[in-house]
Amino acid sequence: MAEQIVAGPTAAAFAAATEAARDAGPAAVPAFAHAAGAGPMLEAEELARHFDVSRPLLQRLFAGEARRILRAVDGVSFSIPKGTTLSLVGESGCGKSTVARLVVGLYPPTRGRAIFDGQDLAQARADSAQRRRMQMIFQDPYASLNPRWRVQDIIAEPIRAFGLVTDRGAQRDRVAQLLTQVGLSPLDGEKFPHEFSGGQRQRISIARALSSNPEFLVCDEPTSALDVSVQAQILNLMKALQRDLGLTYLFISHNLAVVRQISDRIGVMYLGRIAELAPAETLFTTPRHPYTRALMEAIPDLDMTGRKRIPVGGEVPSPISPPPGCPFHPRCPLANDRCRAEVPALLSARGTPESVVACHAVEEGRDHIEAPLAVAAALS
Repeated sequence: MAEQIVAGPTAAAFAAATEAARDAGPAAVPAFAHAAGAGPMLEAEELARHFDVSRPLLQRLFAGEARRILRAVDGVSFSIPKGTTLSLVGESGCGKSTVARLVVGLYPPTRGRAIFDGQDLAQARADSAQRRRMQMIFQDPYASLNPRWRVQDIIAEPIRAFGLVTDRGAQRDRVAQLLTQVGLSPLDGEKFPHEFSGGQRQRISIARALSSNPEFLVCDEPTSALDVSVQAQILNLMKALQRDLGLTYLFISHNLAVVRQISDRIGVMYLGRIAELAPAETLFTTPRHPYTRALMEAIPDLDMTGRKRIPVGGEVPSPISPPPGCPFHPRCPLANDRCRAEVPALLSARGTPESVVACHAVEEGRDHIEAPLAVAAALS
């Protein structure tokens, strides 16, 4: 696949903005982190987040109900090497966005821990110098921007909050540089968020995230609210920024075509757990988990082959009362008694050791199906 989806006038802006950032000195550009042997930027170890969704105590006492616990994330482990992109995909409600909020400290974990550049996340969040190294880009660019503030004030807020630049003239120059870096005009800083299109608002959100000179960005479905052509422009921008500034991304999406374009590795989530974790091209050319295989059938076929496509059958079980054993077994054509009783561990897959898969059928060698369509057909 080509490195960029769309080539356009923003390419010149990328080059000019990068050169300007380099001229500004070390404070403007984070340290590059592509050196061999560099440690992971982020590690998640059995990370879990449960929410108590019970009714009030008195109502439960009168009704004789037990507490209701929603297991949004239930034991997720992964690592993200510096300068790379890990994407998490899955159906709505699988826990992707909850993971995103956990790894930046917006939610405290119920179990497990996150490690940011070798330091426990809770300790890193307490240190402003460490906290500025992580930022988040939200799904809805308009909801995440203050409608009463001008764009220049929105972008300058992290600069002031972290004390990176104290002189107001230097702050304005830095805001102008950031706007140029994301393909906007410095004059756009005088406008309000409602004066921009959806794609332009997302560029403003990216500029704000970059204003604290971060090294790690969590991107929670940053293109889902945008048109396809605008999605391509934002993806190109994010890839250019990663290449030029050495950024590390955790990218959240439900669009497999999008994550294939931007990812180094992809994790497929199902009901709060990771079902499969593999290099991007390996996942698309040799999917191993039955759920991953079925998801591949949801990708549009531009060649118009006319072959029959059958979507994943059934519904995701409730995270309040998940099924025993493998969470996918009620929808899986390969399920047996072991799948219904024992939770599978993430293990290297036979034939594709670079992939780790949580599936008893893969572990036992029962997944030899000639085409992913056969799995999808059995799920209907």
